[in-house]
Amino acid sequence: MLARVAGVARRALPRYGLSPEADLSLLSVSENAVFLVEDSGRRSVLRVHRLGYHSREAIASELAWLDALRAEAGIRTPEVIPARDGSRVITVADPGAQPRHCVMFEFLPGTEPREDRLVERFEQLGAITARMHRHAREWARPPSFTRFHWDLDAAFGPEARWGRWQDGVGVDREARAVLARLEAELRRRLARYGTGPDRYGLIHADLRLANLLVDDATGISVIDFDDCGFGWYLYDLGAALSFIEHHPDVPLMVDSWLRGYRSVLDLPKEDEDEVWTFILFRRLLLVAWIGTHSAADIARELGAGYTEGSCELAERYLTGSW
Repeated sequence: MLARVAGVARRALPRYGLSPEADLSLLSVSENAVFLVEDSGRRSVLRVHRLGYHSREAIASELAWLDALRAEAGIRTPEVIPARDGSRVITVADPGAQPRHCVMFEFLPGTEPREDRLVERFEQLGAITARMHRHAREWARPPSFTRFHWDLDAAFGPEARWGRWQDGVGVDREARAVLARLEAELRRRLARYGTGPDRYGLIHADLRLANLLVDDATGISVIDFDDCGFGWYLYDLGAALSFIEHHPDVPLMVDSWLRGYRSVLDLPKEDEDEVWTFILFRRLLLVAWIGTHSAADIARELGAGYTEGSCELAERYLTGSW
């Protein structure tokens, strides 16, 4: 499969005026395949989209918000590099299969936040997230703007976006019982919390560490808006803690994020009271994601251990024994 996707990437390069023999190295595989392209001393990042995840219109909508955040909110995001014909989203043939959408981005400097500085970085991330939320509330979206929702149906409905958590790796009878109780409580609390405009709107939805680039000269850049859509604003905090929910400094990270967020926007106490609801909501989605994304390195690395840890966190959440 990766060989096919790499072939698509190669065929995309001439559309950008690049040599089909340019150096092409895989950076990540998740929903999409992302490649570093190096040609004549120039670096860029090519994203080859997964089939069936986004329409061309939805990808264009993502790029519109990416541009607006950089221009209007001062958020460091990668610029889109258009193809030679001016297209921001191109469609590339894949012989024997459906064609794939591709987008080229500028290469941004930086590395993933260091573990020994996460508490400090979470305060910065909280402030950045609040600026993104403020922009989302005020932005006049283009009439053609279309993105999906991260709501209860997307998480637990019959067509759950990342599959069913019940089919996750290591979900045995005991785990199923615990996580079913968790789902029921999440449904109850989120239904009560509601989707008012002060709580639910356009979000990044995947602000995990891998999607942040820290550079001493430019600060923190935010990348990979592929999952951006409509959801609860506090889901962005849950997503920021993806895969590290057991870290001993998570309470400090949460406090730091809230402090940064409140430096930009108000966050009422009743919202803060649901922080762990969103951390566990995201965690249960990731149990499903690991089960349906076996090609991703982190899914193979975490496997059944992530399900076991999810059950431990679920019991603490359900009993209030933090």
